[in-house]
Amino acid sequence: MDDETPFDADETPLDADELMLYFECIERLPPEDAEWVTRLFQECFRARVHEADLEAVHETCPLEDPSQIAQVALDTAEWLKTLWNVGYMGAGSFPSKPRSAFPEIELEDVLKSALFARIRQGKRPLPFPPPTRDGLPWHDLLDEAEGVSHKVDAEVVRNDQGDLIGTIIEKASGWWVIREVEANREYIVQYQGKGPLFRLTLGASDAPDAPNSTLRREPKEWTREILQQERAGIRTFTLLWPDKDGKEKRVPLRALTWERAESDAAHWVAEHHPEMYGRIRFIRQGSPRD
Repeated sequence: MDDETPFDADETPLDADELMLYFECIERLPPEDAEWVTRLFQECFRARVHEADLEAVHETCPLEDPSQIAQVALDTAEWLKTLWNVGYMGAGSFPSKPRSAFPEIELEDVLKSALFARIRQGKRPLPFPPPTRDGLPWHDLLDEAEGVSHKVDAEVVRNDQGDLIGTIIEKASGWWVIREVEANREYIVQYQGKGPLFRLTLGASDAPDAPNSTLRREPKEWTREILQQERAGIRTFTLLWPDKDGKEKRVPLRALTWERAESDAAHWVAEHHPEMYGRIRFIRQGSPRD
């Protein structure tokens, strides 16, 4: 027997008025039939209402896959958690610790948030505030490869005795001077003692208003190994980290690829050794060590 559908799939669905007309006809059925037809009609009506709700959601939300909606919710939760734990909004409106109430967040805060954009791109949020440029988080500066340089507005701050206090770069005053390479001209700097080192070269003081100083990321100073192992078809990655007592600590990484393993290792460094973040080159090891 051939498969047949009990209805014409191309038939136009009944509108609300037609449905109600059929519902009124149920009253003219014998009692033994009216009961089960009424229940069947109610189920059809519930399905029609549910279908309308789904269509309304689809029209108001550009996301086509429910998993995409779930990911937006997860990303938003990660963004709000980072704002609370780390305490930065980019514009400086987030209160410092201790906090007793969550600040009011407007739609503009979401649309202009560099942190939220970073999370939506699949990148892990830093456990400490990044440098700022014109009052906004400058994540790209920490993510870029070594040797990349930027033209910036910068000045060195000294006390009355002429001792270095710090530097102001792109209107941000949190830059520390690690050492002076060339007197009154070249310095190794780091933002708030965390993240990569940068070489700041001041431009001529009589230069025009355009940025005339250069900020260049320094080469990575240390190496750490990431070990890949495969057992029973399951691949695992482990960061090998030397402890102070000379022993080797093994940090399991939640990753299935080398790229994700390096990203997870960098995030672990940022959480536990923020002064070393961005200053480590990871070496891939594909076999167990003795």
